[in-house]
Amino acid sequence: MIPAAEGRDQGSADNGDAPCDAAEPTRRTRHRRLLAACRRRRPRTVFGILTVVGLTLITLIYFGQSRPDQHTDSEAAASALAAASKGTVAVLSYSPSTLDKDFANAESHLTGNFLTYYTQFTREVIAPAAKQKSVLATAKVVRAAMSDLKPDKAVVLVFINQVTTSADRPDPVQTSSSVLITLLRENANWLISEFNPI
Repeated sequence: MIPAAEGRDQGSADNGDAPCDAAEPTRRTRHRRLLAACRRRRPRTVFGILTVVGLTLITLIYFGQSRPDQHTDSEAAASALAAASKGTVAVLSYSPSTLDKDFANAESHLTGNFLTYYTQFTREVIAPAAKQKSVLATAKVVRAAMSDLKPDKAVVLVFINQVTTSADRPDPVQTSSSVLITLLRENANWLISEFNPI
């Protein structure tokens, strides 16, 4: 009976050890699955961080560089409007007795191709006619409105009343017009580069 009892005890011992041996692979399997899951999540996490960083950089570039109007302010707008108004008055106002002075004053408000055109046109066309017919022209800006503003360029719409007299027509003649003016910022000064009647 003793051998039989020992046999049963060994069998019980063997059966008792079996669950422990079977649990070991299960634990290892779970551990491997956890490691695999972490490895799968890590690239997603890195990708998510890179995406956020990328979007942040794009936003900064857009608002910092692609939106130049962010660098402008009310002071720049007021300065461009004043330059457009003053330059318009200078371009359209002259007296037969002070032509050279008037043209020089106007040219100080101009730049680029328009300066070249104005200088040639006034010397060849306006000056002879103004002297011969005693043409006196006086311009006044009624209103000016900003159409577009960038750090170094502005477009201004100007509404003008101009009064002229001449030897042929001594009574003042008033005309109203509007001009779309493009200005460029050079050495902190706004200068007229285009002068387009509309």
